[in-house]
Amino acid sequence: MLAALSAALPFAATAQVLSPAETRLDEISVSGAAAVPANAPADAVGAEAAALLRKPSLTQASPVGLNLNTPSRGASRLGLTPRETPASLDIVSGETIRLRGQSSVLEAVSQNGTGISIFGTPGFGLGAFSARGFAGQSSIQTLFDGTRLYVGANTLTFPFDTWNVERIEVLRGPASVLYGEGAIGGIVNVVSKKPLFTPLNVARVGLGSDGLVRAAIDSTGPIGESFAYRLNVSGNRADGWISPNGDFRNLAVSGALTWQATPDLAVTLSHDLGYQEPVRYWGTPLVNGRVLDSVRFNNYNVRDSKINWADNWTQLRTEWTPSADVTIRNTAYRLQSRRHWLDVEQYVYNPTTRLVDRSDYIDITHRQEQIGNRFDATFRGSLFGLPNQFTAGFDVNRITFRHDNNFTDNSFSDPPSSVALVGYDPGLFPADGRAKPAYVTHTNQASVFAENRLELTDRLSLLAGVRFDAPTLQRTNLLATEPANRFFERSYQALGYRFGLVYALSPDTTLYAQYATATDPVNSLISLSQSLANFRLSTGDQVEVGAKGLAFSGAVEWTLAGYRIVKKDLVSPVPGTQVGVQVGQQSSYGAEAALSWLPLAGWRIDANLALLQARYDNFGAFTGNTPIDVPEQVANLWINWAFARDWEARVGVQYVGAMFSDFANTGRRPDYALVTLGLDRQVTPASRLSFRVSNLLDTVYALDGTAAGGVNTNWYLGRPRTFEVAYTVAW
Repeated sequence: MLAALSAALPFAATAQVLSPAETRLDEISVSGAAAVPANAPADAVGAEAAALLRKPSLTQASPVGLNLNTPSRGASRLGLTPRETPASLDIVSGETIRLRGQSSVLEAVSQNGTGISIFGTPGFGLGAFSARGFAGQSSIQTLFDGTRLYVGANTLTFPFDTWNVERIEVLRGPASVLYGEGAIGGIVNVVSKKPLFTPLNVARVGLGSDGLVRAAIDSTGPIGESFAYRLNVSGNRADGWISPNGDFRNLAVSGALTWQATPDLAVTLSHDLGYQEPVRYWGTPLVNGRVLDSVRFNNYNVRDSKINWADNWTQLRTEWTPSADVTIRNTAYRLQSRRHWLDVEQYVYNPTTRLVDRSDYIDITHRQEQIGNRFDATFRGSLFGLPNQFTAGFDVNRITFRHDNNFTDNSFSDPPSSVALVGYDPGLFPADGRAKPAYVTHTNQASVFAENRLELTDRLSLLAGVRFDAPTLQRTNLLATEPANRFFERSYQALGYRFGLVYALSPDTTLYAQYATATDPVNSLISLSQSLANFRLSTGDQVEVGAKGLAFSGAVEWTLAGYRIVKKDLVSPVPGTQVGVQVGQQSSYGAEAALSWLPLAGWRIDANLALLQARYDNFGAFTGNTPIDVPEQVANLWINWAFARDWEARVGVQYVGAMFSDFANTGRRPDYALVTLGLDRQVTPASRLSFRVSNLLDTVYALDGTAAGGVNTNWYLGRPRTFEVAYTVAW
């Protein structure tokens, strides 16, 4: 079967070949030579996967299990599997994501990944991640095909749609040695589908509550003998669950063309476009510390509010394998983002007047462009007579970021309006409070990196890595009148490194230990203000130990990890002043576990759990408190049951512990558990009808919040109970 698979992909890279200890040949799914045990439930072969059984793909991530034997570049540039890597890595296949009805990257990561949660409002894009005690875009990076968009003003708006996702890789813990500053909590790498030389077409339509409509198509195949294409289009719209301004719409278009110049040389040109008009909602005011039923679905934003984001990513990837022991890769890229917000963003219930006081009338635009190139070369050979793999490379780019706002206008600084709690007129945004040019930055970044894996014995390997970054920031204040306040330039240097040992206790079980360092900016690097420019980068380190393994012929996959992270040089406030000093320290320690189990034919259980304790060790008056937006318990559970021929039921439970909205830990957001139900009918071998219920119990929960005067003032609520039906067909 493997020979037939290789023959079907004459221009593709050789599929991973698993040893008999890892799987039996008759259990191999053609979805990329990943092991799918015989008692896997029906969701291992959905409408999309069923077509792949007839038309092989390059997808290596299995839709079943933890993918411990799947090569990855998210946690190592050497293409190691998670079992070979001394770090915590989740690999979630795109097929699993779509079968579970997760249409956004935020849902896919938080409902499948171990120990990672989401928070945030549209000011962050659609949200941000929290992992291992650290939260925000400056601590957990998001990548697309291994390429990082430098985050400006703590906002990232792409990638967001999962239709074009081949897999998502979640690396927990410091990743600066791989991707530079800003990754002490980890990285999320979204890997897109690639062109195939075997024709495949997949389409999906969906309808749901609140006027939801979805439509998507995926097409790939050869063009002659040397070219292959891929085109993905996905669009979503809905009236929304909140009123007014609860409607949203988005469009994601991805096109790629691969030229297989020779069996050893492939060149791929791709362009990805994302356009979003999200819900114009910023939270619900609390009355006596709770959400009233009468206001849960009210939106207090102005009637003419606007939010729109447009992202364009162009990449030219080249991979050359001149010999079996040498691989050379190069990616040239241009990333562009255009964003606009026109909103009133703060709402506080006034018990004296019994009105909702609205403030922060904000008009902001972002214009960002990043042009760069990443190169690496991998060599396989021997060192001191021992098997060895070595990778070295560089990454250079230039980022231009322009920020326009109305922060100097009185309509921003003063609370200009109040409305009734119910039966209100939203009103309009003031005509004289529009954005003006504020500042522009130019950032030049250059880095070099190297990674090595030395097999000390047939069971013990040593992994080491290092990266040096040297960004230079130039900022021009377009509002300043004094020359001394108009321009500043600052250069930084960051060194990250890690060492790890991996010991194969048995052919299916490994133990590991790792020490890693990281650096974070005190805020988004490319939009640092002059008041923060003189602070150095924050530094951190992590010690981690763990174990990973398979059992019962692959029917069980499991991981365990324990860690401690310390981050230094936080900007700590000086009591009684508005001045900050860089002396703070934050730490966290915790344990994580993940399990994928096929107990009986037709059954599948996936579960993960993360427990941690995170504290500000030295942070002025807030020393000893829990960092904001950090839950100390996170868990996921998915149970699948193929209860009849061509039928499958699915239930998912996501639990997120309580967290705080302020440094003083007075604004507590309660913990919550969300239940998802799914029912699927395999109509034909290549088509599937799916029914989903999200938030089955209609739980009221807060994804973000604000607090003032020791009490919560408003919560950014998650969506209520919703229904959706979708039909997927492949040919």
